[in-house]
Amino acid sequence: MGTVAIFGAGVMGETLLSGLLRAGRPADSLVITERRPDRAAELAERYGVRVLDNAAAAAEADTLVLVVKPQDMGALLEEVAAHVEPDNLVVSLAAGITTAFLEAHLPAGRSVVRVMPNTPALVDQGMAAVSGGAHCPPQHLAEAQQLLAATGKVLEVPESLQDAVTAISGSGPAYIFYVVEAMIEAGVVLGMPRATATELVVQTLYGAATMIKETGQHPTVLREQVTSPGGTTAAALRELDDHKVRAAFIRAMEAAAIRSRELAGG
Repeated sequence: MGTVAIFGAGVMGETLLSGLLRAGRPADSLVITERRPDRAAELAERYGVRVLDNAAAAAEADTLVLVVKPQDMGALLEEVAAHVEPDNLVVSLAAGITTAFLEAHLPAGRSVVRVMPNTPALVDQGMAAVSGGAHCPPQHLAEAQQLLAATGKVLEVPESLQDAVTAISGSGPAYIFYVVEAMIEAGVVLGMPRATATELVVQTLYGAATMIKETGQHPTVLREQVTSPGGTTAAALRELDDHKVRAAFIRAMEAAAIRSRELAGG
């Protein structure tokens, strides 16, 4: 088993680290880098992994996982490029950073994979989309998928779809939280204690998502099963349609995809 180095131990970096350990990867096969000494010491103690500087971690790693902010990626690649060997794999979890950008900042022919993760990885329910670069062999793509599978589901997509992925699953948890907030507020408006409204809404969300996943039925079918003619659900859905909520969601995701493309410089 090769060594995996995680560059950047923020929330997503730590999430991936803990997920790999829970999935059975030995601590001695993992190294991390972290600029803040106190944070580095905390992670080393909590997980029993080594903390190295960027160059040393790159020299030791077979797989380099780059989990830094997009604006910090260029500087990080400069530090590690000389240590990336032809058989190494470089995996980037930075939004908007293309495989072409990664390849341009590494020695020629290096294998790279671009990933768009999302925050439910924190509870092992992430949705990660992966795209291989021009020189990424199938076994490296499979290795990247296996790494990400430690924190949820993984899907391979053409890189041309990564902006859409960002709009749907990358930013998607925020849309769900937004709807949940609104439903809880509605409960409060209807005279319900906030804690009660929260419990009702959260379990309803969890139950509805589980039904979609486990029944395999189309959401339209499931919605129609709840919607009796002339009933309460029909009255509520008519209001949503009158306010063009479906169209608003589509336009919102289009805006997110456009913004993703802008941030990538495309």
